[in-house]
Amino acid sequence: MRNLLVSVSESDHDDHRKMAKIPFSDVVVTGTRNHWGRKWRRIDIQVAIWVTTVHVLALYAPFTFSWDAFRLAFIGYLLTGILGITLAYHRLLAHHSLKLPKWLEYTCVYFGVLAAQRDPIFWVSMHRYHHQFVDSEKDAHSPINGFWFSHMGWLFDSGYILEKYKERKNVEDLKKQAFYMFIRKTYTWHVLGCAALLYAWGGFPYLVWGMGVRTVWVYHLTFLVNSACHIWGYQAWNTGDLSKNNWWVALLTFGEGWHNNHHAFEFSARHGLEWWQIDIAWYIITFFQALGLATNVKVPTETHKLKRSFPTSDDKSK
Repeated sequence: MRNLLVSVSESDHDDHRKMAKIPFSDVVVTGTRNHWGRKWRRIDIQVAIWVTTVHVLALYAPFTFSWDAFRLAFIGYLLTGILGITLAYHRLLAHHSLKLPKWLEYTCVYFGVLAAQRDPIFWVSMHRYHHQFVDSEKDAHSPINGFWFSHMGWLFDSGYILEKYKERKNVEDLKKQAFYMFIRKTYTWHVLGCAALLYAWGGFPYLVWGMGVRTVWVYHLTFLVNSACHIWGYQAWNTGDLSKNNWWVALLTFGEGWHNNHHAFEFSARHGLEWWQIDIAWYIITFFQALGLATNVKVPTETHKLKRSFPTSDDKSK
């Protein structure tokens, strides 16, 4: 198991004293990425403008509140969060944890597009690299570069991604499908089109709640899986990385917060492996399975679990 936790004490050498320990955790920032004093590429500025815009929109929420607008945002949170990002982008596309009929796959993925977290090809590529190089210098968003970087700073640093992954060839399965290539080329128009429809439907309040509040809420919940779930929580499985199970993130993200479970069994469609670990996305998958819509649903076997279990005192004495 790689030693990814660096202890910090008064007796540490100067190099350790220069490192910043993330509060209430054993995670030490060892990365050297300069978050601000670097060259910002055009795409970085564009992403920063977009993210700033939806956050400013969300600030108008108290002044535009209505129960209709609130319901709109909540339904959007469910559709883009559960079906779009959690089920489609993550468990279906990134890990092939299950199969859905193409009409249902594309529908769920389109909800993910409206979450405004980039197109499926980009999202899946970054996530697969995250698992391939988890919590190393080649990880797209590890807290070894600091909480801010793992949470959302990496989104504005395309140069970092280009340095780490010069040729992104880990999504050839998606590039072969016309639907995903079409979405990739037209992605911006789908997001802006959604904003325009919301404004036409309910005016500025619907734009604030349906695009601003909903997008920002789903953003930060998704980002917490990248940041908080590699910093705070507990490890149930020997994964050799910083991934943690975090119950409050799991409740807000429909089961994604059982992140150590996920890193132990990346292929699994089920993240909440214990009966008490609430995993809404898994319940939906089992519902689809009961209807005959979800097939090839993967879950870890007892053999898989045994391989990822921490050694017991009996094992160490042998």
